[in-house]
Amino acid sequence: MATIIPLRDLRSDARETELATLVRDAAGQPEAAGPIEDMRGRPLADLRISVTDRCNFRCVYCMPKDVFGRDHAFLPHAALLTFEEITRVARVFVGLGVRKIRLTGGEPLLRRRIEHLVEMLRAIGDDLDLTLTTNGALLARKARDLKAAGLSRVTVSLDSLDDATFRAMNDVDFPVASVLEGIDAAAMAGLTPLKVNMVVKRGANDASIVPMARHFRGTGHIVRFIEYMDVGATNGWRMDDVVPAREIIARIGATLPLAPADPHYRGEVAERWRYADGSGEIGVIASVTQAFCHDCTRARLSTEGRLFTCLFANTGFDLREIVRAGNDDEALRRAIAVVWRQRSDHYSELRTEATAKSPKIEMSYIGG
Repeated sequence: MATIIPLRDLRSDARETELATLVRDAAGQPEAAGPIEDMRGRPLADLRISVTDRCNFRCVYCMPKDVFGRDHAFLPHAALLTFEEITRVARVFVGLGVRKIRLTGGEPLLRRRIEHLVEMLRAIGDDLDLTLTTNGALLARKARDLKAAGLSRVTVSLDSLDDATFRAMNDVDFPVASVLEGIDAAAMAGLTPLKVNMVVKRGANDASIVPMARHFRGTGHIVRFIEYMDVGATNGWRMDDVVPAREIIARIGATLPLAPADPHYRGEVAERWRYADGSGEIGVIASVTQAFCHDCTRARLSTEGRLFTCLFANTGFDLREIVRAGNDDEALRRAIAVVWRQRSDHYSELRTEATAKSPKIEMSYIGG
């Protein structure tokens, strides 16, 4: 087994000497090859790549308008990883065991020529599960090109079918009909099985739980109901606003009978439930009330190339500097392996009202 070396916290002001030392230490490790596991025996299997920190929505649980207003300073384009850099890093991750890559944001469809990035990532391997999460606002016009470029499928965030509720949730007065149009376009393009994510916040949109289930039942699309989480530090999270997964299942099951279903694979975040009449399935993601840290296989690459090993992290590891300092792929591979092998994150198992208020990276920066 490889020796674990101390992981230095490389923040944005990291000095070149610190970087050089870290790369040198990583180079002293045994050659890195996948699959690799962390300190809790969790393999690295899933990479989520945030391609932009910008979004055209201001959802109250993610990018509240009072924080992300007109004067908010987003990252300059030069700070973002280029498509070539993203593809290079992704290829190294695949060599370490990653089999699924999800493009996120911000809103990934705002990244210019995103289809070209999809095409570049697809070239890594035909068997790679290449997906994208979007708010759906631009999906109707981009679905066919995304499919042609090699995207496997999409997940669409949609928090209500009620237009007034949806406009209030996205806080930019965007109509629900346009998102539904995007979902239809994605289905027609073959970006399936299509998943629909609904973040449930008590008192805001929980009245939409059953209508969402009923609307998508029988369509082949899978609605996933997500407990409102304390991601970042700006969404005003309170435990009282969480609708527990058990309650969500009970509400739906009261009118549309459900039966539990087995997970598809290790590390699947959604607990699966099938409709008793065979008309499809739903999922619930219960990070707050039923922590699934023990099986988490996901790494996250931020918009400007920082590696995070937990959605609730407050620091990351700077891969962009390793890439731009001229190091070869083996140095990058060993550095990533060092980070993952000493990973011990299990925030959701530790969550309390106190820890929920601790500083965290915003979801619009790290990706969901």
